[in-house]
Amino acid sequence: MIPLPAGVRVWLATGHTDMRKGFPSLALQVQEILHRDPLGGHLFCFRGRRGNLLKVIWHDGQGACLFTKRLERGRFIWPSPTEGVVTISSAQLGYLLSGIDWRHPQETWRPTSVG
Repeated sequence: MIPLPAGVRVWLATGHTDMRKGFPSLALQVQEILHRDPLGGHLFCFRGRRGNLLKVIWHDGQGACLFTKRLERGRFIWPSPTEGVVTISSAQLGYLLSGIDWRHPQETWRPTSVG
């Protein structure tokens, strides 16, 4: 997990994105569609059409970062395009990157005794 400084927001680009795009093309999409500054130190997440590939762009003040994650099984839970611009917390980003439903995380059952 990326250690995020305080005050950093995580934005989700609703809908699907062409995953052939790199940082420059995704940063342009942040400017034109999300109306945000891609160099402002916030994270911007994009999901592919199939739902198993996620790209995150981030400018850390020193340079541009592009992170990619592909799930072996399942899909990343993603908001519908009608929801507009969506922001999530860094904890929700952790759930998202793990393939867990970040909107309603469920605690797993743990046994109370052994044997």
